[in-house]
Amino acid sequence: MAETLEKSNPDCVEGKKRTLRYLLEETDAFVVCVELVNSRGVITERRGSRVLDLARALAGHPGVHALSITDNPGGNATNSPDTMGVDLLGRGQEVIIHVSCKDWNRNALLSRGWELASEGFENVLALSGDYPASGYHGQAGGVFDTDSVGLLKMFSDMNSGMRLEGGRGDQVLRPTRFFTGAVVNNHKRYEREVMPQYFKLAKKIRNGAGFIINQIGFDARKQDELLKYMARSGLRTPAIANVYVLSPASARFFHAGNIPGVIVTDALLELTQKHARSRDRGKAFFLEFAAKQCAIARGLGYRGVYLGGHLKFEDYARILEILGGYGDGDWRDFVSGNLFRQPEEFYFFEPDEETGLSSDEVSRHYLQSKQPEVLRAARSGVSASYRINRFIHEHVFEKDRPAFRIGRKFFEAVDRAGSGVRGAVHVAEQAVKIPGFDCRDCGDCSLPDIAFLCPESQCVKNQRNGPCGGTRRGLCEVGEKECIWSLAYERLKAYGEEEAMLDGPVVFRNGALKGTSAWANAFLERDHHARRE
Repeated sequence: MAETLEKSNPDCVEGKKRTLRYLLEETDAFVVCVELVNSRGVITERRGSRVLDLARALAGHPGVHALSITDNPGGNATNSPDTMGVDLLGRGQEVIIHVSCKDWNRNALLSRGWELASEGFENVLALSGDYPASGYHGQAGGVFDTDSVGLLKMFSDMNSGMRLEGGRGDQVLRPTRFFTGAVVNNHKRYEREVMPQYFKLAKKIRNGAGFIINQIGFDARKQDELLKYMARSGLRTPAIANVYVLSPASARFFHAGNIPGVIVTDALLELTQKHARSRDRGKAFFLEFAAKQCAIARGLGYRGVYLGGHLKFEDYARILEILGGYGDGDWRDFVSGNLFRQPEEFYFFEPDEETGLSSDEVSRHYLQSKQPEVLRAARSGVSASYRINRFIHEHVFEKDRPAFRIGRKFFEAVDRAGSGVRGAVHVAEQAVKIPGFDCRDCGDCSLPDIAFLCPESQCVKNQRNGPCGGTRRGLCEVGEKECIWSLAYERLKAYGEEEAMLDGPVVFRNGALKGTSAWANAFLERDHHARRE
């Protein structure tokens, strides 16, 4: 059987599939990954057994290179991905394990990394995660002690041989071999959503992302734009296109906004409902539609596809069969049927009228919006409080300013004066920051990192390294409020500073500083700003 498999699939060696890392870094193979959504309850229950049987069948398909197992998707509790993943590893199958920050603090994530490495997993998809939607005895609380960027940095440090400090002396651990991936969502409507996603993508790659999977989307021009933006920015990390196989039910579900960051437009919903009236409820159409998206991804230059959907083994096999029947240039004919854009959607590049995709020319409207006279007009619309905070921070909290040295001497004296004086100064600080910023007294302030918007009080996921992918029309996935990173983008763009908004090192909030003076911690260089330097 091993010999037969090896002959039928050149991506196999002695019956074992080549590693995802090898395929993406050492070959030009078009990689096929399939996402598996774990079940609830023990794996021997009926639904768990069905998912496991599907996984085992896909593991035997020579055209499937990796199986990707979710971690509590949609914020709902499911079986651990390891339960099924260990079984698949034993069958020689490449497995991608999702690790999400929503349910774990940094210590637990570190333990999780050691657990995965001990079990033999190497491919990890680092995610911030959807905000919990349900839980035992009511909705669970999200943890979000770090985010996808922080998680990538952690796993990158583990790969370098992590140094641990402790009472018995420093310990340098054996390097792990994680091949970490990340997600980007550029299928957004507004510039203030799209551009921070691109900036965060670059930050993810700088911190160790070895492959990129984009979020579900149904606009071939946006798929094209992502690759063009990466090439223009020198981001040469392999990109894998997300292809979700729709059904009438899932199209309605996405259209209603039930999955953060996933958009099904009115036109696409209408198309799916039209085919749902056919004898097979549109099944043949949806499989062919997915195969065409795969062909487009291959033609555009993606290194593979990431197939998702609630399908049977025969459905996945059929998609790959259809894809295999397309010629090299057929994908161009499919583009016009895969351009489901949102009203007033922002594109970084000018359109290519001949192909329906993007050209290599940056959007003229976008470039015009960055002209000095336009920025001057934009600054007039920025709130007075933001202008005041910028001025104070620049002249008081920047280390090279005389006022910073005065502040340092003042807080050194406060520190020596004892708890009573420290408490009185802290109360005065909170009297300013609570009404001004809805401060939550974390002691490790990120206000200057996010255009003076507080991630602890104004972001349900406490994102300090850029936006999550869950916004819809600029609004947070939880509640009808504007994403703070969208607001920060517009504030910073008015000053021509938006492109550098995520240039710095990864921000990790120090929990030991909670309830202490953030001003003191800034002047005495105890917070993350000092650690970053």
